[in-house]
Amino acid sequence: MSFLLRLALASLLALPLAPLRAEEPAAGEEPVELLRKRLAERLSSKGEQAKVESKAESGRGARGAAKAAKPEARKDIHWAYAGEGAPEHWAELKPEFKLCAVGTRQSPIDIRDGFRVDLEKIQFDYRPSGFAVLDNGHTIQVNIAAGNSLQVMGRRFELQQFHFHRPSEERINGRQFEMVAHLVHKDAEGRLAVVAVLIERGGDHPLVQTIWNNLPLEKMEALTAPGAIDVGQLLPDDKAYYTYMGSLTTPPCTEGVLWMVMRQPVQLSAQQIGIFARLYPMNARPLQAGAGRMIKESN
Repeated sequence: MSFLLRLALASLLALPLAPLRAEEPAAGEEPVELLRKRLAERLSSKGEQAKVESKAESGRGARGAAKAAKPEARKDIHWAYAGEGAPEHWAELKPEFKLCAVGTRQSPIDIRDGFRVDLEKIQFDYRPSGFAVLDNGHTIQVNIAAGNSLQVMGRRFELQQFHFHRPSEERINGRQFEMVAHLVHKDAEGRLAVVAVLIERGGDHPLVQTIWNNLPLEKMEALTAPGAIDVGQLLPDDKAYYTYMGSLTTPPCTEGVLWMVMRQPVQLSAQQIGIFARLYPMNARPLQAGAGRMIKESN
């Protein structure tokens, strides 16, 4: 075979050019037949390699598609009063918030058609106490020192804290008020009782002004205020009230809460209401279904 023919075949097979003294063909095998055999082996090897590479590429593609199809982890959304964390989504945010959607004794409600009866008086035992003011990202909260309590239905409840909503979460016969203060109490067994004091526009309120004077500069950092406040000054002169069983109005919407809504509102000035409105223009949960609950009202 000529040198040029050997050079062409070697190039096709991607083999180094063998020296002129090539291996001898097997007995009875012609040199050209030998080259054809080697060519077939090389082509077969390349075909298998191509299959392997194709399979590997296909696997990489499948893994990439699976990764792309994998849903993105749900970002942590905090509960709020608007947007993705709004009240209609509270139950979706955490399993422990499910009562916000499925509870049957939820608050707030529109208080109407109550039974007028001789309700026992709430025995308030409030006294001047130290306090700290906290902006917790949802409202202005006042943490009060121990020693303030109320007694009703044979149980004593210790005042834990009070905070504000705008507008009022509760409605009385359809009427909504400018704001409301919720005074949260707990008894020795952990049962909750909340006194709601409705707020309307009017004159200055000295106790609320003291709280506003001690607003913290940063959220989530309670500011211990100098002096003391008497929470009793936040209550109206007329202690008549409505009462019903409901829930917390914020997540986790715990039920079994004894609500006592004072019938007579107290007043804040337009300026005092405006200070809170600049911080929290709206932080009220929508009305919940009455669900046939009994509502009692003082005579």
